Amino acid sequence: MPPSPNHIRDTVDAYLARHPGERNNLDPLFKALADAEDPTSRKTFPAHVTCSAIVIDDNDQVLHIRHNATGKALAPGGHNEPGDRDLPSAALRELHEETGIPCDAVVPIPGFETVPLDIDVHDINANPAKGEPAHQHIDFRWPFRLRAQHSVTLQTEEVSGYEWRSFEDSASPTVRDKLGLLHRTPRS
Repeated sequence: MPPSPNHIRDTVDAYLARHPGERNNLDPLFKALADAEDPTSRKTFPAHVTCSAIVIDDNDQVLHIRHNATGKALAPGGHNEPGDRDLPSAALRELHEETGIPCDAVVPIPGFETVPLDIDVHDINANPAKGEPAHQHIDFRWPFRLRAQHSVTLQTEEVSGYEWRSFEDSASPTVRDKLGLLHRTPRS
């Protein structure tokens, strides 16, 4: 059973307690929660929930993968699936699928076990091959610390490359700003 609307609402409420100024940015999410039976379904239009994993290594580098669909370097992530029990689990599943990094190779950043680092609403172009109109993704971005260096094995059907970037070079401006507020790994 996919993450329930109540789980999503509770997660958003916790997020907005930290970032009250972002409420208006999330209007498409509130509409999806009010109108859709399953706001996580990729068939819910004009907007649906997606999840991403912001993976940070011991050098405070953030994993980015090049998504074939957009050609952009982004965090591993994507659509929820019916078996995802909650939003962080969806992000972890996507991380494993796209990079081969197992779920137990990462741990949530303390304080972000149940609250995402960022929620971003962005436009997605129509994809006639999949029968999808132009729509929006409401991406819940979950931060994780890599426990130990791990090899990346790309899912080449969806991604074509990867790189580790500094907090300051993270692709998303909103993630970049919020990463700057995190406690960094002490240097020896």
